[in-house]
Amino acid sequence: MSRFQSLPDPSFTDTGTGTGTGSWAQTTHSAIWMTNTGGGTRFDLGGTPWRRTLASAAIVAVAVLLAATPLVDVYGTLALWSRAAVAAAALAALIVTAGTAPALRTWWQLVLLVLAQWVVGPVVCCNDTTVAHVVPTLATLRDGWLHTFDSFKYVISVDPPIGDGKGSLMALWTIVLWTGAIAGFLGTMAAERLSALSAVAVLAEMALCALLGTATGWLPGVMGMLAMLVLVLWMSWRWQLLEFGRWLASAVIVVLAAALALGGCLAIGQDRTILRDHYEPPLSPYDYASPLSGMRAFIKDHKDDTLLTVRGLPAGMPVRLAVMDRFDGNVWNLSDAREASDSSNYVRVGTRIDTHANGEAFSAQYAVHDGLADDWLPLAGAATSVTFDPSSLDSSFYYNTGTDTGLLQGGLRDGVTYVEQGVIPAVPSDAEIAKAKAAPVTQPAAEDVPDQIGDLATTIAGGKASGGEAAQLLASQLREHGWFSHGLGSDYPSLAGHGNYRLTKLLAGKEMVGDSEQYASAMALMARELGLPSRVVLGFLPKDADGDITDARTSQDGDTTFVEFTGNDVAAWVEIHLEHYGWVAFYPTPQETKVPQEDQDLTPPNPETLVRQPPLPLTDPLRDEQNTTGQSSLTGDEADDPGNYSRWASVARVARAVVIYGSPLWVVLLVAGAILLAKAIQLAYARRHGRAQLRVAAGWQAVANLARQSGVDVHGTRPEQARQIAAQLGIDEASLTAAQRQADRAAFSGQQVDDAQANAYWQDVDTIRGRILGSLPRLRRLRTRLSLRGILHATVRGNTQEGRRPSGKASRRSPRGKDRS
Repeated sequence: MSRFQSLPDPSFTDTGTGTGTGSWAQTTHSAIWMTNTGGGTRFDLGGTPWRRTLASAAIVAVAVLLAATPLVDVYGTLALWSRAAVAAAALAALIVTAGTAPALRTWWQLVLLVLAQWVVGPVVCCNDTTVAHVVPTLATLRDGWLHTFDSFKYVISVDPPIGDGKGSLMALWTIVLWTGAIAGFLGTMAAERLSALSAVAVLAEMALCALLGTATGWLPGVMGMLAMLVLVLWMSWRWQLLEFGRWLASAVIVVLAAALALGGCLAIGQDRTILRDHYEPPLSPYDYASPLSGMRAFIKDHKDDTLLTVRGLPAGMPVRLAVMDRFDGNVWNLSDAREASDSSNYVRVGTRIDTHANGEAFSAQYAVHDGLADDWLPLAGAATSVTFDPSSLDSSFYYNTGTDTGLLQGGLRDGVTYVEQGVIPAVPSDAEIAKAKAAPVTQPAAEDVPDQIGDLATTIAGGKASGGEAAQLLASQLREHGWFSHGLGSDYPSLAGHGNYRLTKLLAGKEMVGDSEQYASAMALMARELGLPSRVVLGFLPKDADGDITDARTSQDGDTTFVEFTGNDVAAWVEIHLEHYGWVAFYPTPQETKVPQEDQDLTPPNPETLVRQPPLPLTDPLRDEQNTTGQSSLTGDEADDPGNYSRWASVARVARAVVIYGSPLWVVLLVAGAILLAKAIQLAYARRHGRAQLRVAAGWQAVANLARQSGVDVHGTRPEQARQIAAQLGIDEASLTAAQRQADRAAFSGQQVDDAQANAYWQDVDTIRGRILGSLPRLRRLRTRLSLRGILHATVRGNTQEGRRPSGKASRRSPRGKDRS
């Protein structure tokens, strides 16, 4: 603990709000000037100039770091963000402090900034090109120069978290370094009032980082309030406005400001502008042709050709190409971006992809061969990162975390290789699926669905309350009653396509024959009719001769697995969204060896001959959403007057809004009420407790303290205080003079004062306090009532200090009433 020693020059005259005394206190590290101004003790950090400058630069660096926290989510981890931000802020503080040396001022500081930006910055942000992670190479300097400018484009064009790839940290380094330097220069100027410009620089940085950040940010409310608190305290110190005696009032002000800010945020809808959402229009896969429409072309042109080789993939694992959730009557396709569906949300990603999937981690290497020249990128499971060879393809890669699929703008080509790090989600058992309920998901409505779809779906599974069990029934019935054929070459005739015409032929024609394209489309629409969220997936399946998934297709090559996918492995299946399990795969396609013969009955099942399940209860929310009509279910007795209902509903909504959004207002009112109550209790205590002489002295103290709380400079003896109050507030001096004389008489005359006199005196005090408040403008009057200035000392201190005579000697009277010194 530092020990204080007295220094010379113990007093001075305050040229601000009044007079006061000051004293020096010396610590082992710096000097603090303590100033007594009547209302509290102000302080200012002294010491050597470089220590004062370093203190200011360090405080500004903290504010700059807090303002840059919206970028934590962009880079992914606090550690990665700190690597660049903390180093840049510390370097900026040191460069600002270097200006205290005349030889390093201005021009040399600019040179140091340039070296920090394009030498130290690349070493920190492009560390993989350095020697021993310390010495920069020509590649380091070149990358640092280039990434200083293109890193900002990378930050707003890639979906967070972006990691440290492509020199992306140079954007954060540049923002923090230059903001820290500029704010530090402004904050250490000799003109103290101009130091407020440093706060403008920090606020500008905060706005820029918010624009470059994410919609949620990283603890935005906490970091924002901390940054503002640091700036307010620092500027108060710089302007020599901090007073130890006002800590309680300052704390109350901070609480009130925080409550008002929180209330404003709750009451006003938040719509954060993110540059990433406007820099480049989001990719719209809806502009691409339906991936499912091209499925039969793979089988026709490349049935036995190897299209994809994968190493490291768990045995029996499907590989996805595309996921479709929008049916327009003709084809299944990906949603338009305007429909806010999972399948449309393809964005550029950085070195790491966030996923909420839990399961077995894997690392797989993919090699694309001739024939797979599509835009859809084969991927398995939920990817956590994807890296390409050549690396130039990284900028063309888009990923959809809602469907766990990828898209390579410009298309695949023979020889492209890439590595996927990912997670294989756990697959629930059949028993778990049967018990699971459907989970609500926003999806585009299916259009022009054939009537046969709804009839057959209701017949098969309409009475099953469990979403998973209903999906199992749909898949098993289609597999059991259907027949398989691609309709190619010598295959049994089977039309291509999966629109309403083809599905009508499949379910209501003479022959229920098709391949996975038709069966997946049929089951997905039947699931929609039952209120089950569904989508169609196109990809590669490691199939056996029957078309079933098998581990036997995966071979062992040393320490890793190896599998080759051909055109015949391209297939479609269905996914249903179930509670607790997410999207679960179902395979409704009959076995590929179940080929129809000429003399067999190939007609689809007749809903009338099947055991019809009871209709789905209308209380099922999924079913209700899909069958909303304009008819009312209310009878005459149940139907209330709609006008009254809407009126009371509006009142209820308003009342709820007031309770929810107005809660910070209640906080403010409670704090204000607590202050008023505390002051009222204090006055009541001073009025009724203690000897009569002390109660009279406390009455004058209540007058003087109220004047101080209103902003009047009250000091000296009671006569001086009376003149000061009358002069500064413009009220009658006679009543004040009479009151102070009574207080002096009670304190110094030696005469006894009884309770009746004390009570009468307090009535005069109430009148004077009312005149003081009445002389103030409305806002100042409110501030006075809520002011905590002097509340801890507004007792009987007046009869021992402020009640002294101007001569400074307390008079004493003999028992006979004569003065004696």
